[in-house]
Amino acid sequence: MLVDTRRLADSFPAVDYFEEARLPFVVGVNGFDGQYPHAEEEVREAMTLAPHIPIVRTDARDRESVKSTLITLVEHALTMRVAVPGWGRA
Repeated sequence: MLVDTRRLADSFPAVDYFEEARLPFVVGVNGFDGQYPHAEEEVREAMTLAPHIPIVRTDARDRESVKSTLITLVEHALTMRVAVPGWGRA
């Protein structure tokens, strides 16, 4: 999921959805021109994310940045499937 740190509260319903559905997800913190005003741990704390949820810095306008974020998502999903039996199955 892509978040704008200026509007984190808008992301809470999506986090709840993914957690309740037991779907693996990553949080892409959208930055502009390489500017990320908050550290990943600040975002994690503000969103009350579990330690296993990856947080990545990304620029949604940059193809390579988005590709890297998607690769992180796939890797995380594969890791969760192996590490947590039954993960992703409701």
